[in-house]
Amino acid sequence: MPSVRTLPAVFTFALLFANVLLPAQTPLDIMPLPAHAIVGTGSLTLDGSFQIAIEGYTEPRLERARDRFLTNLNSKTGIPFRLAPAGRPTLIIKTGGPSKPVQQLGEDESYHLEISTSQAILTAPTPLGTLHGLQTFLQLVKPKPQGFAVVSATIDDTPRFPWRGLMIDVGRHFMPLGVIRQTLDGMEAVKLNVFHWHLSEDQGFRVESKLYPFLQQKGSDGNYYTQDQVRDIIAYARDRGIRVIPEFDMPGHATSWFVGYPNLASGKGPYSIERKWGVFDPAMDPTRESTYEFLDRLLGEMTALFPDPYFHIGGDECNGKEWDANPRIQQYMHQHGLKDDAALQAYFTGRVQRLVTKRGKVTVGWDEVLQPDTPKDVVIQSWRGADSLAQAAQRGNRGILSAGYYIDLNQPASQHYAVDPLADAAAKLTPEQQSNILGGEATMWSEYVTPESIGGRIWPRTAAIAERLWSPKQVADVDSMYRRLAIVSNDLEYSGQTYEAMREQMLRRMVETPEITPLKVLASVVEPPKEYARESLASYDSFTPLNKMVDAVPAESDRAREFHHLAQAIAEGKATSEQWQQAREWLILWRDNDATLQQVLPLSSITSELEPVSHSLSLTATIGLSSLDSLQTHKPVSASVRQEQLTFLKSAEAPQAVLLDMVVPSVELLLQATKTE
Repeated sequence: MPSVRTLPAVFTFALLFANVLLPAQTPLDIMPLPAHAIVGTGSLTLDGSFQIAIEGYTEPRLERARDRFLTNLNSKTGIPFRLAPAGRPTLIIKTGGPSKPVQQLGEDESYHLEISTSQAILTAPTPLGTLHGLQTFLQLVKPKPQGFAVVSATIDDTPRFPWRGLMIDVGRHFMPLGVIRQTLDGMEAVKLNVFHWHLSEDQGFRVESKLYPFLQQKGSDGNYYTQDQVRDIIAYARDRGIRVIPEFDMPGHATSWFVGYPNLASGKGPYSIERKWGVFDPAMDPTRESTYEFLDRLLGEMTALFPDPYFHIGGDECNGKEWDANPRIQQYMHQHGLKDDAALQAYFTGRVQRLVTKRGKVTVGWDEVLQPDTPKDVVIQSWRGADSLAQAAQRGNRGILSAGYYIDLNQPASQHYAVDPLADAAAKLTPEQQSNILGGEATMWSEYVTPESIGGRIWPRTAAIAERLWSPKQVADVDSMYRRLAIVSNDLEYSGQTYEAMREQMLRRMVETPEITPLKVLASVVEPPKEYARESLASYDSFTPLNKMVDAVPAESDRAREFHHLAQAIAEGKATSEQWQQAREWLILWRDNDATLQQVLPLSSITSELEPVSHSLSLTATIGLSSLDSLQTHKPVSASVRQEQLTFLKSAEAPQAVLLDMVVPSVELLLQATKTE
């Protein structure tokens, strides 16, 4: 951060009256919050005369970023902007020089943004910082009385962690190129910089191999990316400051490999693509030299296709059952002093790691690859938790945290936001050991998402994870996060995310009537089940349609969360008259909505299962209204009625139609606050 005396004169004067703020205090409605911001007075007005000038160093990527910026700015404001210079520039971009030809971990991503009432200047040492600064400027654009404007400010920003990723599993449900590109656009908007592409699973091998074509021909159902398409995605990501790291999972989660090449496997076969979800027995045979000959050639092909220095070999959830059932493998283990399946997997991982290293790459693997003799240059991705991450860092391996960032588990943004790679066990490490923790990745496993629903699972909650990985540690105010998350969610739509429109479309096709407001009312207060509960509530495989309300609704209900705040304030005797009124209005809406829905829900097989959900919401709201009456009039409730209502609410907490009614806990809070006779 420049000192006051090094700032331009307009800012030196403005600082006398400016708000000099820590990130946690800043009024900037952006995400992630910058490392340091000084908010001045006044704002820079944007109109049709807005111009961008690139001064000094430039390259085609910067020019494309400028054009993309103007397209998104037009989407956000509705103002047409000229590409060709026509007068004094409004925004000047000054980039110090090029970044690496292949983006590297730890490259300088910082930027400095000065916005006065007459002009903005964005400076950065590399194009990566320029890309991030442009996204900050876009988020700062707000409607004002005089039109659209950007607040006067000086921002010095740099990320807290160099590895800020999002993993998408395309093995279980294949994701077309359009979905991948759209996701990369969203990642750019919130400054994520690693796209972890999980490309092989029991259910599919998703990349064209020219050396072993049966991998995709027999193991993908025809759903795979050609090598040219992969190169296009890598270029698309680089344009947005995003590295692409492939993952080919082995020795387990590899059934799709064995369909075309059964000799890789430890069992007898024959093998077919898995259609269900879970952990399966098939695993690669670590005792055959032919396995490593195959992998050597394949890794040579794939490391050449993916230029990033890091290459992920998976390594998770190999149960060893095929190894245990194979006498030849058991004899090999005995002869080579491999005491158990973990030792055999460690042997396999070591062999594969050397093949990766031979190609000039750094190996990344899940927790299971960390063994006493694991080389120190192997990067450990932790899905088990903070303890395993700290253990890896303590032993000298670098690590990435994913535990706590599993966005497929439908946890609230606040829960992800509370997870910090340097908290818990990592907080006890030495500074040198802590430096081994590179950052984290949100993970989007795809058992229960399709191309139309995946955006609504990734966004907007992943923006909260992006802030945790970018912003200073003290940026931790949950209320501020949710307020800004709602704003950034709208901004994501301007950058091309369509998840809100897709939710509407999914609800609309469930019923014949064009008026779906009652269905939206119900959808606004229910959530999918959490953690891994969904797999026990219904039967699923890769052909199961994911077209029900549980697939359309967000992982977290904003309305239910807002109502919970009202219920807390009322129960604690701290609510304003406006809060009382709002709570009553919502409860009346939920109570009466059922009468309309019961006329519509039976007409469709998709919605008929929602009849008890809607009726339960109505009864819950009725209890909420009676509780409000009791609290407002200070009239006690009979003990028997109160107990009967509590019993109902407890039963209503259970999932119905694979959905959770999120109004129930808040009404229970209101009921508990009443007095009994």
